[in-house]
Amino acid sequence: MSWLQLHIATDPDHADAFQDALEALGAGAVTLTDGADQPVFEPPPGARPLWRTTVVTALFSDDTDTDAILARLGEQGLVFADHRVEALADQAWERAWMDDFQPMRFGERLWIVPSWSDPPQPDAVNLKLDPGLAFGTGTHDTTALCLEWLEQTDLDGKQVLDFGCGSGVLAIAALLLGAERALGTDIDHQALTASADNAAANGVGERLDLCLPEALATDYQCDLLVANILAAPLIELAPVLAGRCRPGAPMALSGILAGQAQSVRDAYAPWFDLSPTRQRGDWVRVDGVRKADR
Repeated sequence: MSWLQLHIATDPDHADAFQDALEALGAGAVTLTDGADQPVFEPPPGARPLWRTTVVTALFSDDTDTDAILARLGEQGLVFADHRVEALADQAWERAWMDDFQPMRFGERLWIVPSWSDPPQPDAVNLKLDPGLAFGTGTHDTTALCLEWLEQTDLDGKQVLDFGCGSGVLAIAALLLGAERALGTDIDHQALTASADNAAANGVGERLDLCLPEALATDYQCDLLVANILAAPLIELAPVLAGRCRPGAPMALSGILAGQAQSVRDAYAPWFDLSPTRQRGDWVRVDGVRKADR
């Protein structure tokens, strides 16, 4: 079967309305992309930022009357600045999508393996994880930086806090690598659901606790902290996260652009002895060990 892609240029205030309308008109998939090369690096926690010019792309079967679709949008009061229609050749879309996600290795012994692949090293630490709605499959540099750090850290018997757990990939990796128990927090209920499902799929569901940040017990302290969120909330939360770490607890922070590294280091230096910053692409990891005298 061949397909048509309908690309519509709009603004952030109308992008969601276009998405809902196109799905109601039979689109098989709808995506939102940047139409003006305007990267958005640091949205507020819980926000979903869009670009000044947002392109809404809808996938339809090749026999769809796109003029009729555009007319229906106009009838609903959805006005757009520009549009184009693109024909897509027939191909196995599911197979092409799956081919983009192959097993990935982190350090010497940790692999993330999608469900449709065989582990390249069956005797290694293999974390089964498929791409999903919650952030964190190992493909992003920030996740990779944290996974590499976990693989190189002594986790045996440790209580781990994964602050901003997303898919749960970091907490699950820690448990598979030897941690005794992990606690994952996230502001998104969907992320907590994804984390629970992924933990169960990897046989560690009974050792992963999950909650919203505000539900974290006031006296909770961990033996190891990992937080892959964004620089601004990391800086704001520095006293809080430091208070969650026992003396001597290793910690790793990511979701930080290279130009933001020093600000994050300055925020955590009062409580942690920091290691040199580690960079991968445009992103960095700040890690260190909780001091005993603060």
